[in-house]
Order: sequence, then structure tokens, then C-alpha cells
Amino acid sequence: MPADQEVAAGADVEAEAGQGRGEEPQDAPREGPYDVDEAPEDEIPRMDLGSVRVPVPDGAQIQVEMDQSSGKVRAVHVVTPHGQVTISAYAAPRTDALWPDVSEELGQQLRTDGATVVRSTGPWGPELAVQMGKNSLHFVGVDGPRWMLRGVIAGSGQLAERAPETLRKLMRDTIVVRGEGPMPVRNPLPIKLPEKVAQHIAERRGQQGG
Repeated sequence: MPADQEVAAGADVEAEAGQGRGEEPQDAPREGPYDVDEAPEDEIPRMDLGSVRVPVPDGAQIQVEMDQSSGKVRAVHVVTPHGQVTISAYAAPRTDALWPDVSEELGQQLRTDGATVVRSTGPWGPELAVQMGKNSLHFVGVDGPRWMLRGVIAGSGQLAERAPETLRKLMRDTIVVRGEGPMPVRNPLPIKLPEKVAQHIAERRGQQGG
């Protein structure tokens, strides 16, 4: 495991159900991912990371990737039997969709880096299946109100057949907390670890001498 990653077992993680503030439509339930103002009050366990509330399935582990120089969180990964899932939210325009352009640029960059990229259309638009050396990745993006949610599932060799649907399921149950303040388009929304997780990591880093 890379030195800049800390692991917290699923049982040790504080996963909190997101509390929606909006009312659900009367005719049919709205499908996620959800803006916090429209999120349902359900029983799905989620890890509250400030800008996103990410579902944590039974048996999954949480991996926190830290920047060693600044001590800040780079990313939080949900490790499932089908691959490692990373879900991130970004600031986006009020009206224009951001993911079609971002996915096109991402695909071009990956091809430049030597990867094989297959573009397809999923429930929310473009998806990318990527083979880079011995690693496989699948990218999904969703445009929301003033935010874009990007998810990727990664694994060694060929991804499990159910990996893309595992990613879509976690994306579908994610809640985004955009906030009201202005942010430059494409900037990642800030991640804040739950207090118990942050304390767990601080203790581990202290035991390892920083």
C-alpha cells in the first residue's frame, strides 16, 4: 500500500445517513445522485465528507489518500469486491452540462498517456472504459445543479463484470452538498473527514512517526 494512504475498516467508519431538506415528488421518487435539497430521508448508510455523502456498502473498506506535504485529504476511496471506487464533486455552471466536455478531454489525455479508451453511453451520458497497462478503470459522470459528480472504479487486470454497475449504484445513492458560495467552474468541492475518521488517521500517523 502506498505510504500516503491510510485505511479504516468499514466497521470503524462513521457512516451517516444523509438528511434531505427537500420534499420528494408526489408522482414518483426522484432518482439520484441527489442534490442535498432534494435528497430522500432513507436508511442508506453514507459517509459524510462535507461536499459529498457517499454510500458505504456492507463489507466495504474506506481508504483515505493524504497529501504528505500539506496533510490535506486528496481523495477518499470505497474499496468493494468489484474494485476501488472514488467519487468526487466539482463546481459547475448553472445551466450548461460539464461532463460531456470533461469526459472528452479526459479520454484524450488518457490516450496521450498510452491508455486504450472505449467511449460508451450510460444512464447519465458518456462513460469511459479504460485499459492502462495492467490496470482497468471505468468512469461515469453526472451533471447536477451547479455541480458535476465524477466517479471511477479501478482494479488490476480486467474489471469484474459487475464493476460498472457497482459504480453506478454508489453514484446513484450519493448526495452532493454544493454550498451557496461562488466557486470557479471545475474546481473540486472540498472534502472534510468525519471527526472519528480524522482522529483515527491522526493516531495512526502519530504511531508511524508522522
